[in-house]
Amino acid sequence: MNGKYQMDDQYSNLNELNTRLRILEGKYNLTRERMLIINQNMLDHYKKTNVDLKSIEEDLSEIKESLEVLKNAIKTIMKEIKFLARKEEVKVLEKYINMWNPLKLVTREEVEELIEKRLKNAKK
Repeated sequence: MNGKYQMDDQYSNLNELNTRLRILEGKYNLTRERMLIINQNMLDHYKKTNVDLKSIEEDLSEIKESLEVLKNAIKTIMKEIKFLARKEEVKVLEKYINMWNPLKLVTREEVEELIEKRLKNAKK
């Protein structure tokens, strides 16, 4: 009977090993599925990151172009500012205009009319 207990003991050990092996296989399959899911998530994230990066690069390119346009506009404005009159120059012009008083100047036609009126008055 001793041999029968040994056989039962070996079968018991074999069954226990078989059970452990199935548990390990289940854990391995679960781990493999999780790894596949993680890999898929990483690929999705990588693709999204690439799309976002391309969008950022396009935005940056547009910003650079806009900045270049602004720089050129500022350069043009700076060149034009050189041709503007300074405050002192405007004050000098104002002084001359006030001295001449263009509102009291007469046009040629007005002078001719005045001469004609004087001539008519002189004839009367």
